[in-house]
Amino acid sequence: MLSATETPALEIEDLRFAYTVRGREREVLHSLSLRIGRGESYGLVGESGCGKSTAALAAMRYLPANGRIVAGSVRIDGRDLYRLSNQDLRRLRCDVVSMVYQDPGRALNPSLTIGRQLREVFEVAGRGGAESAAGARDMLRRVRIADPDRVLDRYPHQLSGGMQQRVCIAMALASNPALLILDEPTTGLDATIEAEVLDLIAQLRADFGTAILFISHNLAVVAEMCDRVGILYGGALAEEGAARDLFESPRHPYTAALLQCLPRAGQQKQQGRLQTIPGALPSPGEIVSGCAFADRCAYTQARCRTEAPLLRDIGGRRTRCHFPERIAAAAPGSVDAACPTREPAPALLRLDQISKTYATVHGPAKVLHEISLELRAGETLGVVGESGSGKSTLAKVILGLAPHDAGGRIELGSATLPRDLRRRAGDQVKAIQIVFQNPEGALNRSHAVDRIIGRALTKLSGLAGAVRAGRVASLLESMQVAARYFHVFPRQLSGGLKQRVAIARAFAGEPRIVVCDEPTSALDVSVQAAILNLLAELQAQKSVAYVFISHDLGVVRYIADRIMVLYLGRVLEIGSAAQVFAGPHHPYTEALLSSAPSLEGSPRDRVALKGEIPSVLERQAGCVFHSRCPRKFGALCETEPPPLREFEPGHALRCHLPVDELGRS
Repeated sequence: MLSATETPALEIEDLRFAYTVRGREREVLHSLSLRIGRGESYGLVGESGCGKSTAALAAMRYLPANGRIVAGSVRIDGRDLYRLSNQDLRRLRCDVVSMVYQDPGRALNPSLTIGRQLREVFEVAGRGGAESAAGARDMLRRVRIADPDRVLDRYPHQLSGGMQQRVCIAMALASNPALLILDEPTTGLDATIEAEVLDLIAQLRADFGTAILFISHNLAVVAEMCDRVGILYGGALAEEGAARDLFESPRHPYTAALLQCLPRAGQQKQQGRLQTIPGALPSPGEIVSGCAFADRCAYTQARCRTEAPLLRDIGGRRTRCHFPERIAAAAPGSVDAACPTREPAPALLRLDQISKTYATVHGPAKVLHEISLELRAGETLGVVGESGSGKSTLAKVILGLAPHDAGGRIELGSATLPRDLRRRAGDQVKAIQIVFQNPEGALNRSHAVDRIIGRALTKLSGLAGAVRAGRVASLLESMQVAARYFHVFPRQLSGGLKQRVAIARAFAGEPRIVVCDEPTSALDVSVQAAILNLLAELQAQKSVAYVFISHDLGVVRYIADRIMVLYLGRVLEIGSAAQVFAGPHHPYTEALLSSAPSLEGSPRDRVALKGEIPSVLERQAGCVFHSRCPRKFGALCETEPPPLREFEPGHALRCHLPVDELGRS
């Protein structure tokens, strides 16, 4: 906790920030005040559009051309950021404050090697060539990159996402800043890489005494990483307090609603729908009388609509609510009625000995190895594993976008599917559709929503005219997309609405199987809950089967009936969701599960893996996992590939260890 006499690393006081849009000034931050002490980690949480990233940019004085400070101040290390000259501002950014962005691929210059970009940080600080090279190498070691010389000579595209993020953190920490701003630093990372990055940040914070502003929509990560948390809603703090207190007993209805959007421990879709937050955030610049959250709040009274609540202290924390005692008395984690379930159905999709090999300049690269599985109508198969494990390649093979190797077979019902999508019949193409991770890139920006869905209906079902228009409206309404959005363009939609449109397009041809490739990884918890509910309801209504690819193990546990764990293109474990989570686990599954952050914020007994996932070009003798396995017990693991053996009905593992020696949750 910050003492009264200590100069904070960051102090934002009564900050009002506005954008000018079409000649009108729209205020997006309203009298925002927060302080972060030296060595303290402060989490900033809220839905997209609440002002988190704007607050971070204001704290760096990275102002867009149409943005300005209306009132208030920002002080870093006691210096008023907006009174500094340009030269002093550059020096402060060089020496005192650094920022790590959400997408490391866009933060790194693709035309420069990692070494050149890291050396530049030291050169700007006035160090010579030899000293800069040594400093770059040392920083890569500090972020746990085992072979820094190899990485220094590479370009960003030659590194994995986790490695790119560690390079960005190394660049940010090279100047030993007093304040580090992290804007969604782990979104899109696998569970093991996320855990490594979070451990790294915590260790570097301890080593350097760096203050951290941690922006994220992942509440479990914030609970684990942060001392205090601010909940931002509509550009103003709704609640602020110690992380553990705030997540265990929220005192603002918005905080409580965010927590109730998360699947409870062990909850699955058959047990009930996830809670969602009705309505939407106020529009930027919208003038709200009373409480900004009143229209979405389950506890709203007449006073809430006429009198704006003040941010007041209630025993060690602050909340902007007239009736915080009602929130304290509310039962946490309630859910709606259970989704209807269906009886087991016959196998809809069969994969038999499916492999996939790519030709490269370095020789053949086999990325899938003899995968066999069955998927039933109305069933969800969750697919998990680190980047490079073959998840996306498996999706492409099922869709026919990447023809599998000869000798394997994919059957849809009783028919064998051609390996290449272009050779499949129209009804076979309709039967298997995909929902991508990023709807922004998947939807045509030049077409309105109704035309996007209409074109899909024409191509998949041959509909036209009034019949097509009626089907478009019916389909979008079933996805809970309001009629006012039918004629707008994707750029005018929120992330959640874009994903609903993407799902509508996938369902346009009445598919029997939908591949969901990380469909919720970039969404806020409230939007994520709504999308998961929608997918579960559509499945119950239409008996559609899902192949659900994700690195979020909590989401996979909720939505999946069965789970398959992939590593370097091989199935290491497959079983029902309950079996895979309860154990006994394959050592790799154990490492994945132990890496998942907990909302309780308690320290994890994490199973750390050695090094990076090997290249598919490397020949693997013995168990494919032996080079990183913490349970390797001898030469057998290095020389003899273990078979995939079923040790209980429906649950199979690929490991030499006896079942009674494997880990359990």
